[in-house]
Amino acid sequence: MNRKPNRIVALLLAGTASLIASSAFAQENQIAGPLKDAPPVRNLRMYREGRFEVAPSASFTLLDEYRRTIFLGARLQYNFKDWLGVGLWGGYGIVSASTDLTEKIDQKSPRGVTTATQISPDTNGGFDKQTGRLQWVAAPQVTFVPFRGKLALFQKLFTDTDLYASLGIAFVGTQERGACGDTTKAGQKSCSDPGSFALASRVAVAPTFGVGFNFYFARFMSFNLEYRALPFSWNRAGFDQRGTGNDGKFPDQKIDGEDRTFKWNQMITLGLGFSLPTKPTIGN
Repeated sequence: MNRKPNRIVALLLAGTASLIASSAFAQENQIAGPLKDAPPVRNLRMYREGRFEVAPSASFTLLDEYRRTIFLGARLQYNFKDWLGVGLWGGYGIVSASTDLTEKIDQKSPRGVTTATQISPDTNGGFDKQTGRLQWVAAPQVTFVPFRGKLALFQKLFTDTDLYASLGIAFVGTQERGACGDTTKAGQKSCSDPGSFALASRVAVAPTFGVGFNFYFARFMSFNLEYRALPFSWNRAGFDQRGTGNDGKFPDQKIDGEDRTFKWNQMITLGLGFSLPTKPTIGN
């Protein structure tokens, strides 16, 4: 009988057992060695922990159908830990500009009996005046920092960086076309009346979340890049588009809350942060 294959198998098993034993021994040495119980990083700068941050910012709305908005604002935040903070973010719309779609609708849409409730009879910027606007935002929020490290630029310039996520409730000041067409309410105009295209103010309440990076280029200064969303429903075009028919998805000759449609309002924010006290805590 040829026992050579059995010997080969036995040698392979013996070699495998030896490798496992060596690995276990090495692991045991590593755990019991001089680095046992040592922190993963020494002398770590705690850029957030125990510090108050003021970050002036500019925010630019994205994927707008009818009107773009630029907000000037700020983030105020206190960080209990390097990974946890609470604060307030907000801004005021200093620029509200119509999009190319708004200008085309204004120029090319016919005016007549069939469109009298939908679009302003004014042919000189009339549609622009009935489109909804974002005026201001204020959002208390909680911020989490799951990751931090260093970012290298061309392998020569290094900066401490962290990735954060914020979650909160936003109060959004909006302007939308005012209510019209409800004959049961005294003083309410017909939606074909030229005066019915005026805007009315409203405060919308919506969830908000942001994801961004902080780049620390000094002990008390940082640059911030953030994506933020504020999803809620509003009547951006001032159209009568819902309220009757199957599932209320057809015009009802009225402008009211039924005409608001959901929008994933989103923006990009650029900020410059200043932290107090000016010197971060240094870890062990």
